[in-house]
Amino acid sequence: MRKVLFNAKVYVERGKFAEAVLVENDKIVAVGSNDEIKNNLDDKQKIEVIDCKGKTLIPGLNDSHLHFMQFGETRNQAMIDGVISIDEMIDICKEFASSHPNYVKEGLHAIGWNQDNFTENNRLPDKNDLDKISTDFPIVLERVCGHIVSANSKLLEMLDIENNKNLFKDGDFLVGEDGKPNGIFTGNGCNIAKRLIPDFSLEERRKILIETMEYAVAHGLTSVQSNDVGTTFMDGPAAFKLFHDIYDKGEGLIRYRHQVCFNNVEDFKEYLENGEYVHGVYSKDSWLTLGPLKLFKDGSLGARTALMTDGYVGRPDDHGLEWTSVEDMDRYCKLAKEKGLQVVTHVIGDEAVKRTIDSYEKAFVDGENKLRHALIHCQITSSELIDRIAKLNILVFAQPIFLDYDMKIADNLVGSKLASTSYAFGSLARKGAHVAYGTDCPVEDCNPFPNIYMAVTRKDKNGNPSEGYYPNECVDVETAIDAYTLESAYGEFMEDVKGRIKPGFLADMVLLDKDIFTVEHDDIKNILPVLTMVGGKVVYKK
Repeated sequence: MRKVLFNAKVYVERGKFAEAVLVENDKIVAVGSNDEIKNNLDDKQKIEVIDCKGKTLIPGLNDSHLHFMQFGETRNQAMIDGVISIDEMIDICKEFASSHPNYVKEGLHAIGWNQDNFTENNRLPDKNDLDKISTDFPIVLERVCGHIVSANSKLLEMLDIENNKNLFKDGDFLVGEDGKPNGIFTGNGCNIAKRLIPDFSLEERRKILIETMEYAVAHGLTSVQSNDVGTTFMDGPAAFKLFHDIYDKGEGLIRYRHQVCFNNVEDFKEYLENGEYVHGVYSKDSWLTLGPLKLFKDGSLGARTALMTDGYVGRPDDHGLEWTSVEDMDRYCKLAKEKGLQVVTHVIGDEAVKRTIDSYEKAFVDGENKLRHALIHCQITSSELIDRIAKLNILVFAQPIFLDYDMKIADNLVGSKLASTSYAFGSLARKGAHVAYGTDCPVEDCNPFPNIYMAVTRKDKNGNPSEGYYPNECVDVETAIDAYTLESAYGEFMEDVKGRIKPGFLADMVLLDKDIFTVEHDDIKNILPVLTMVGGKVVYKK
């Protein structure tokens, strides 16, 4: 089946636009003017014609790192993102528990609070706060970053930390003035606490995944590179089976690439020898692919657990959290090298960035980053680190949307000198580094347009500061779109067939309601698709 999209403003590459695109099956076969494409047509073949009515057509947007399943879960939980007080969060959870008794009878889990947004008393919520929701069932409420969770007394009772201290490392849980656990967990303690809340059933997860795909394509995403297995979805075999089943039945609306976490090096080694990396079947034309090993090096800036070389302002001895030790990181990377596997690592603080680059460099192939190891987030950087990233050709999976919040805290936490060279999307791009954009959803919504707006303007969602936050790090619209398309494709070794509207490339495209190239930059965040196409199939139409 052939399709023609004509009367469009087709973004081909920087400085080059066309009018029409000819699609055959799942590939683009011709791009040019309306007349040129018309002359390519065979009157004897059935052709579907789509009049774009002068609107702008860009390549399908590809989120380089998010947690797709977790985003779907948050849309089926108490909505505590954006709360401005602990009391408001308590009220929302009490209302949710009252109206969804079957959901919470075995436990309540939600994500989204941020103590820095509390208008009064910016403390972390503890067991005494969550006990006001209920003491009858366990409760875990995650900070928006996922690196701190709060729990109620019922969950602490079930954990019985005093008799299970072997499960925890130093700092995995906090204690109150009485010397007893206060319900606040950090690091790996977050996962231990969350595991006591019963999981969604597989049928619920299937429904959640498909609903989330519908939301994603309605916002212009045609691909996601998602870390669900080993984080949101702890049962790896069940997770892989569910995804295979959805895509084998043709129910997937979006291209999905796994980024996979493991509890320890031994589990990773077992999976390389006997698990999905050996036995998983992914056909060449599949919309479902098996991607890199995903690691965590540190925590988050907002939680003050990002790993910092010189500590935090006023707290020079507080260097944050090292989630994965140098020794384990080196072992992970060595195993990955032996199997030819990419590694992508969550890094926030400058010391986390440095140590991760060190581990990557030890595992380079022929002295080069041929496996395309990547730094996810890569927020706090010195000029020296930026130069090193570019020189070593290490990929960066960045989230410009994080600036909406982080610009309000970064200078106070790491100092203005270091903040001025951080979130360095402009410098990295100018130095030739591969920078791909994503949202880390559900830390932020997966809608790509506020993310592009933030990269271009470096303003928060309210338009502040008017000149932008360290505006020398702004990028132009073309750079931002390329980071969300071609660079994200590079991150998954698909830049030869994905991320451009050119002959031979996959027919993944998005038609926009406003011209992203000419609209006022402050209005970019309000853009929405009127049509989304994946592999030549229209998966969303407004």
